[in-house]
Amino acid sequence: MEAPLLVAALVLLSSTFVASDFCVCRSDQPQAALQKTIDYACGAGADCNFIHEQGPCYNPNTVVAHCSWAANSYFQRKRGTGATCDFTGTATLTTTDPSKGQGVGSSYVPSVCFLNLAFKFKNPLFGIWS
Repeated sequence: MEAPLLVAALVLLSSTFVASDFCVCRSDQPQAALQKTIDYACGAGADCNFIHEQGPCYNPNTVVAHCSWAANSYFQRKRGTGATCDFTGTATLTTTDPSKGQGVGSSYVPSVCFLNLAFKFKNPLFGIWS
């Protein structure tokens, strides 16, 4: 009898583990501008180990995909301190999962990468709500 209640509670709580918005880079921006966004985000607090050559989110190996990872990582980590998702116009905020390949700035980053980031920074069990 307790098992169904536990499952129901986990389903209701699972919404806290999924990002409701994503910061993605705009595919219509120059590659040099996107690279500057990567450099800034990675140097200012984004966890860019995931997009290194041996990282789980390295592929697709494109500037826009790596930019989206870096911008979203920075945004999710720093949003509590007032960070925005703009990066001088190279990124935009969306509620559409960028792994679905739809919308502005679609970068086809695997959903496991964005969900991993959302879980890491929105999971109260880890105390990481930054």
